[in-house]
Amino acid sequence: MNGAGRLQGKTALVTGAAQGLGRALAERLAREGVRVAVADIAAEAAQNTADEIEEQVGIETLAVALDVTDPAGTLAAMESAAALLGGLDIVVSNAGILVSGAVDEIDPAAWAKVVSVNLTGYFNVARAAAVIMKRQGGGVIIQINSKSGKKGSYKNSAYAASKFGGIGLTQSLALELAEDHIRVNAICPGNLLDSPLWVNSLYAQYARRWGISEQEVRARYVAQVPMKRGCTYEDVANVLVFLASDEAAYMTGQAINVTGGQEMN
Repeated sequence: MNGAGRLQGKTALVTGAAQGLGRALAERLAREGVRVAVADIAAEAAQNTADEIEEQVGIETLAVALDVTDPAGTLAAMESAAALLGGLDIVVSNAGILVSGAVDEIDPAAWAKVVSVNLTGYFNVARAAAVIMKRQGGGVIIQINSKSGKKGSYKNSAYAASKFGGIGLTQSLALELAEDHIRVNAICPGNLLDSPLWVNSLYAQYARRWGISEQEVRARYVAQVPMKRGCTYEDVANVLVFLASDEAAYMTGQAINVTGGQEMN
């Protein structure tokens, strides 16, 4: 590290950080000078990611086994990370799952699982963060939400419901925790069209469902975006760094769209 990071000397924990967007956010925080705890239910993958970030960036990076659906386990894991890092200035609630399906076809257990991970899991993470941050005199909680938290999603009711609830939780916690010097905000990305989820799964899934090619699926989604491209990890990370910094010191309870103009509310 050259010591020039915008968040130099801070500490953070990112959930769902073993791969994908969470990994990219953990790595970006490390490059900004943050000592990061990579938290994930997949403990071995989290350790591999932490080792790789530390080797590439040259800053202390920890791995933490954390299941966001377990409130006691979440608190214990985050307390352990805080003890090892000397506090938690930034907590990023990124862990999430997606199960789609028509309302009369989706398994109710699968619907409940999405809400358990995406909404109740966010509550468990924020609750543990509040315990730690109240004790240390402040901090920043950031949820990775979705454009589906602002507008209903076709045959995707579980995910949308969980994300709409996440924005309500963000606003409520922002009101509650302001007096404790804890800011709570959310980021609502658009479709991450080059992410492993899309490349390895969703393009093929939608191509079969609609009877078109994967290239046509991608073109259909790009056409919906005024800026004519998908969201990238860097787009999300740029907003994350801003919200975690003192530059956003007067911002709380916000859900920031990162959608290329696709969502404006």
